[in-house]
Amino acid sequence: MIDKTYRETHYTDKNNYDYITITNDENKVRIYTLKNGLKIFLAQNFDAPRIQTYIPVRTGSNNDPSDNTGLAHYLEHMMFKGTSRIGTHNWEKEKVLIEKISDLYEEHKTEQNPERKKEIYQKIDEISQEASQYAIANEYDKAISSLGATGTNAHTWFDETVYKNNIPSNELKKWLKVEKERFSEIVLRLFHTELESVYEEFNRAQDNDSRLVNYELMDALFPTHPNGQQTTLGDPEHLKNPSMKAIHKYFDEYYVPNNYAIVLVGDLDFEETVMLVDEYFGKIPYRELPKKDLIIEKPLTGIVERTVKSPTTPRLQIAWRTDSYGTREAMLADITANIMSNRGEAGILDLNINQTQKMLFAQAYSLGLKHYGYFSIVAVPKENQTLSEAKEMMLEQIELLKKGDFPDWMLPAIINDFKLQRLKGLETADGLATNLYDTYIKGKTWQEELGEMDEYASFTKQDIIDFANTFFKDNYVVINKEKGVNDQLLRVDNPGITPIKINREAKSEFLQEILADQTEDVKPEFIDYQKEIKTETVQNKKVSFVENKYNEIAQVYFIFPFGSDHDRDLGISTQILQYLGTERFSSEDLKKEFFKIGISNDFKTSADQLTISLSGLESNLEEGISLLQHWMHDVKPDQEIYNQFVETILENREALKKDKNRIMTALTNYTKLGKNSRFLDIISKEELEQAKVEEFTDRMKKLFGFPYQIFFYGKDFESFKNYIPNYMVNEVFTIPEAKKYPEQETTGKVYFTDYDMVQMEMSKIGRSQNVNPENFGKINVFNEYFGRGLSSIVFQEIRESKSLAYSAYVSYSPNSQLNHPDYITTYIGTQPDKLQIAVDTMSDLMNKLPEVPVQFENAKNSALKQIASARITRTNIFFNTLRLKKLGINYDFRKDIYHQIENLKFSDLREFYQTEIKPIQFNTAIIGKKENLNMDAVNEMGSFEEVSREDIFGY
Repeated sequence: MIDKTYRETHYTDKNNYDYITITNDENKVRIYTLKNGLKIFLAQNFDAPRIQTYIPVRTGSNNDPSDNTGLAHYLEHMMFKGTSRIGTHNWEKEKVLIEKISDLYEEHKTEQNPERKKEIYQKIDEISQEASQYAIANEYDKAISSLGATGTNAHTWFDETVYKNNIPSNELKKWLKVEKERFSEIVLRLFHTELESVYEEFNRAQDNDSRLVNYELMDALFPTHPNGQQTTLGDPEHLKNPSMKAIHKYFDEYYVPNNYAIVLVGDLDFEETVMLVDEYFGKIPYRELPKKDLIIEKPLTGIVERTVKSPTTPRLQIAWRTDSYGTREAMLADITANIMSNRGEAGILDLNINQTQKMLFAQAYSLGLKHYGYFSIVAVPKENQTLSEAKEMMLEQIELLKKGDFPDWMLPAIINDFKLQRLKGLETADGLATNLYDTYIKGKTWQEELGEMDEYASFTKQDIIDFANTFFKDNYVVINKEKGVNDQLLRVDNPGITPIKINREAKSEFLQEILADQTEDVKPEFIDYQKEIKTETVQNKKVSFVENKYNEIAQVYFIFPFGSDHDRDLGISTQILQYLGTERFSSEDLKKEFFKIGISNDFKTSADQLTISLSGLESNLEEGISLLQHWMHDVKPDQEIYNQFVETILENREALKKDKNRIMTALTNYTKLGKNSRFLDIISKEELEQAKVEEFTDRMKKLFGFPYQIFFYGKDFESFKNYIPNYMVNEVFTIPEAKKYPEQETTGKVYFTDYDMVQMEMSKIGRSQNVNPENFGKINVFNEYFGRGLSSIVFQEIRESKSLAYSAYVSYSPNSQLNHPDYITTYIGTQPDKLQIAVDTMSDLMNKLPEVPVQFENAKNSALKQIASARITRTNIFFNTLRLKKLGINYDFRKDIYHQIENLKFSDLREFYQTEIKPIQFNTAIIGKKENLNMDAVNEMGSFEEVSREDIFGY
């Protein structure tokens, strides 16, 4: 069913290119199809002189050969390695060696004798050393960063591989030249080092608790379909036994113009753009896609229950298989998931489970895939609840759904929320471009996508009830995630790859052409904040306004100039508020009231600021403000609810102490700031249990009697000024004094926390001098040149040359506030047996800043282009001024940064490094399995101390 208000209209532009537009499409998207089948999606967005680009390919891990799983993902990595023109300074010689390596991999794949396999791999390593003499690592990234590109990346999933860049609009032609080159052929250079990096990514995934559960869930839901039988990262044995020939075959079959699209949204001219795309991509030949048999899953006829274990908090996941996306069943499943939980607002699970604190957390969601999909519920029980009890509680909520035990207003409110979220998404270039590539991948037309909201709106409450009673049978999968030892972890040895030659100074003829091709520079535009922000005083309050020029969504922010440093209990006070109601409304009713009018609320507490915000349709904003004020002024204390809240808080704290990522965050903070940080200054268990709820609710009741300012982002400032005084009270309270937390010197200590995982993660943190805005340009270029990004020195050396880690970086972070120190952080996540060489490599790099003139100029020019083509828009116009104020700046400081970078010489960067970075002593944070810890490597870094989770979390 397609709404008739959205009709395809066919046009021919002035250059005789046919295109399609859709009637009533506010974004005025044009869809072209070239003669070779390439689809081009174009839309204009003039927020900044930049273009968001995506190249979505309709293939992913589901098309991997069954004996070469992980191939699509590995090919995605290899697409960044260049071609016969990019990434080589002698292709004829390199080509011969790559062919030898390819033949050896075929021999290696079929060889059964383990010793003989090692010998073949040693030969691969040997020839790879020879081939690396001709390779130029990361030249694609150098070419693309020279354009001033940001967000360079890619991802692979079941049925998609998507390549991403955000570029200055004046560099479109060069971007097309680069992308046409890499989509024309694949060269598998530096293959075995990248293979090891992919395996490191596999290792990281093993330490990811969500993947553990998801792999088991998909395997049970889809016992024969690739959805469940082929993970994107692939089988480890396949990763260790790859076929370069199979990758070439896959590229030739699926990377064809009739199977991918060019999506461009931004500052572009339609006619010029399509001509350029045709000029570069139009000559790539059309090819028939391989025929594939559709795999049909037998219906699930019973309950499939499985158990997995890991050190984290127990949880449960239940899932029912659905039809593919775009089908009636998939759409009904999507609506049903939102009736169960709609972003934590007013769904059945939100109100009956989360709001009443019957569990730590419960959520429903629906996922549609090209073939099939699933509806799922995730539940995290309390410590005294079993997974079986959690399951029964979730099924009870499904029964309520079947009975139609949800209010009549819920369905239209959900549809309105869908529309609101889509409106927010489509207002940015990236949001629209993402929607366009997703539509292409799904095989939908833009007409169908635009009409989808009307299809959703056509469903009735009875449709949902009928669907629930038909769909939710005893034909589901249950994954019990218990706390325990994960016996599925694979621990592998370092294969002993010899570091390859990087050739940092070399440039291919292709890169030289790109660098020599001068385009007219985009001129930077620096914002006049006083002009863009309208400020008035309303009843002694500063009220600021920025006009929303895009849609009907408005936002209001109440900004209090104090935070947890001034009042340690402030954050807890805003949290307990979420569970309390008033005399007029229960807490559940308040959630419903906000959701009915499409207004969301948010409370954010930082060290020095509390911000309360409301967002939604401008026509409903005053009603939202009224509801917020009523809630806060008239909040009703309830000690029993508070006691439940404390129980939940304490259980959540225990859950955080079992989560690897949270442990690493806590350990890094402890390593940086020691025992006396604000991170550890929390309300103790005893204090929480002994407190009266009124201690927290009184804070909320008094809050608007403190100083604050208001920021309004919308269209009608005059109306806002007229009604906002009705919700103001007299300022009667003074801001408490902020507590000072020491920012200690880093003195060469090593802190270690034991956790059962495959990898080791190591972060070194060093305290530098107090922030100096005059250094911001140098910092920008230093990070680009040395520490972050695919073409940085650190990435090239640690990943490209030595395959020591999937993720490695060095980042210098200037403080956001005057009179406070900057910090520099290094990070490596690697296998335990690589830790020593990883530490040594990072130390060597940090010991003396390598000088690579070509790379320095590239980093500098990239930084300039990024600033020149950036524009400050929307709410950032206002919030940037708040950030700058903390640095004592009252104008667009990017102007100074730009001019500093323009005049920057490598000697300036070296001097900055010598004075600000080289003298720093680093503390080190390491997390991993203790028995795998290489103490020789650790002792080189400083005095060792093992710290418990209680030490680093403070409870």
